[in-house]
Amino acid sequence: MPMSPAAMELKVAQLDNDVQAIYEMISSIDGTLRRHHNRLNEISTQLTGVHERLNAHDARFDGVDSRLGAVEKRLGSMDGKLAEILALLTAR
Repeated sequence: MPMSPAAMELKVAQLDNDVQAIYEMISSIDGTLRRHHNRLNEISTQLTGVHERLNAHDARFDGVDSRLGAVEKRLGSMDGKLAEILALLTAR
């Protein structure tokens, strides 16, 4: 059944309104995506800074670990010497 010119005009107007509403929704979604993109870039920059600081901490901890290893070795050596001194003192 063919549409009357008035019905056709009404249908075209409704479709035009629908298209405009879709463009508005897309525009809103685009704005949200842009904000999310910017925020994710900010977070990425912050995480890069955190990563660099953690790497610096790792390097410092490696240095501390190395020094503690040297202290442990010296204490082990002293422990052996003290055992020898005690042995000499108790043998008398």
